[in-house]
Amino acid sequence: MADSKRLLAGLGNPGDQYSQTRHNIGFDVVDALADRTGCCVNKEKFNAAYTGTRMGLQDVLLVKPLLYMNRSGIPIQKLAAYFKIDIADIIVVHDDIDLAFGKIKIVQGRGHGGHNGIRSIIDAFGQKACVRVRVGIGRPGNEGSVTGHVLGRYAPDEQACLNQVIDDACDACVSILEKGIVKAMNLVNSSR
Repeated sequence: MADSKRLLAGLGNPGDQYSQTRHNIGFDVVDALADRTGCCVNKEKFNAAYTGTRMGLQDVLLVKPLLYMNRSGIPIQKLAAYFKIDIADIIVVHDDIDLAFGKIKIVQGRGHGGHNGIRSIIDAFGQKACVRVRVGIGRPGNEGSVTGHVLGRYAPDEQACLNQVIDDACDACVSILEKGIVKAMNLVNSSR
């Protein structure tokens, strides 16, 4: 099998005020994958931080868009075009309020489900063929606003297991790269 090139993007918002918030879990997963492979996401091009690394038999571009979430598709599309990576070879990691906190689900070719980052990617590419690793952040309680929940910091009980959630999301990404989308979905989506 020939080596292939993939792009793995984690979604979040740039800036210290968004660091360690639920909406930035995609950034956290990309940073953790960079740590696993001994690299640092320290290059910049097209309003994105990125680095190249090797995972299994594949060259992987780890990417964090540096525009706000609702415009994150633009830098991803520009990097993909520059490095000649097809949308089907793109993995996007993002938060999902429709999944319980810590639940991981892999999907492909689905609509945005109200997620502005995914909507931006679909708009930028004109299609929805990318693979997505949805990381559950749960919904706010009855009195909480969705925006406040998503942009808020983790509750103490969430913080206590956050490293495990990030690790599980990293494992899901590695599974896609090493086993392929169908096997990864069967493995990850049926667990927990």
